[in-house]
Amino acid sequence: MVRCLKPGGTLVLQGYTPRQLEYRTGGPPVASHLYTPQLLRKAFKGLEIVELREYEGELAEGTGHKGHSALIGLVARKR
Repeated sequence: MVRCLKPGGTLVLQGYTPRQLEYRTGGPPVASHLYTPQLLRKAFKGLEIVELREYEGELAEGTGHKGHSALIGLVARKR
């Protein structure tokens, strides 16, 4: 993803955190397939992180992703 961004380009990512395993309302059922702030900082260390936050919210994205969810959002910019 980083390689595809032009200088000044913005990456927006939303995913599930490991806490999502408690809710079982979508996402991968394996903790290693979920995002943590540390994992995202490491994966996108070459980008300027504009925002990185964990939060909880209600999703309604079809039958596989519906209900209270443990989420993480990242906004990062290529320098």
